[in-house]
Amino acid sequence: MVQRIQSGRPVAHVAAEMGVSRTAAWRWWRRFRDAGVAGLQDRSSVAHAHPRRTGSCQETRVRIMRELTRRGPVFIGARLGMHASVVGRVLRRHQVPLLRDLDPVTGTVIKASRRSANRYEHAHPGSLIHVDVKKLGRIPDGGGWRAHGRSEKVRGRGIGYDYVHAAIDDHSRLAYLEIHADERGTTCAGFLERAIAFYASLGVTVERVITDNAFAYRKSVAFRDVFTAHGIKQKFIRPHCPWTNGKVERLNRTLATEWAYSQPWNSNADRAAALPAWLDHYNLDRAHLGIGGKTPIDRINNGRGQYS
Repeated sequence: MVQRIQSGRPVAHVAAEMGVSRTAAWRWWRRFRDAGVAGLQDRSSVAHAHPRRTGSCQETRVRIMRELTRRGPVFIGARLGMHASVVGRVLRRHQVPLLRDLDPVTGTVIKASRRSANRYEHAHPGSLIHVDVKKLGRIPDGGGWRAHGRSEKVRGRGIGYDYVHAAIDDHSRLAYLEIHADERGTTCAGFLERAIAFYASLGVTVERVITDNAFAYRKSVAFRDVFTAHGIKQKFIRPHCPWTNGKVERLNRTLATEWAYSQPWNSNADRAAALPAWLDHYNLDRAHLGIGGKTPIDRINNGRGQYS
């Protein structure tokens, strides 16, 4: 094209012969006149200036809050007065890994992960409740290694574990939690009975409950009797497929990050005492991306549920 124009032919005629617009032909011709052959090299379409781009100081605040809290764009945006989509663009621009790719405790990138592309959600509250147990090491009085560092000799071995029994509604993500000293069948049965009563107090009738294949869930007569007494269908995940129970597994990860390991606790009692307040925050105030940024209580009967 440039050679034909150099021969003295009109730019418009050359453009028509080569099947390009006059504007494109003039653009290439001007670039050749200004910079020679180098001007014909491909150029980036990125704008030279971004006057409305988030300031560097604000981007630094976003990255610092992400590092300190390990929370998503919705939480960070609410704290910094920014839209969640803007926070997401800032994190992508700085190549910050997604939360799902990070270890919930250390924040390091998990080298291997497995996730299912088949996502589902039941149509109404109570249609399916996910149940599981999260095992947490107890904290010695005076604080453990998180408070004093690994170099200090801190009594931690042999003091046992707390078992956080968790239930979460598939549709609304409304959660119910209790801390117990074991995960025996009778303990699981009592927890399930109280969880059913909790959902019933909000007008939610539990129809199905899904668990993993733990001995207490599959073999306990007391646990099975709860299903019979309330006419609830009991479901089990496929063996070695924990992602089938993904919503409660995600709840376990969230409570570990935002409650259990959110700070160095001075005692096990202090951590346990903080659970009810965190659970209220989770159910009433915390926005969930999986349900369109709403809170779980908003989805219970379209916000008509009375939480207590």
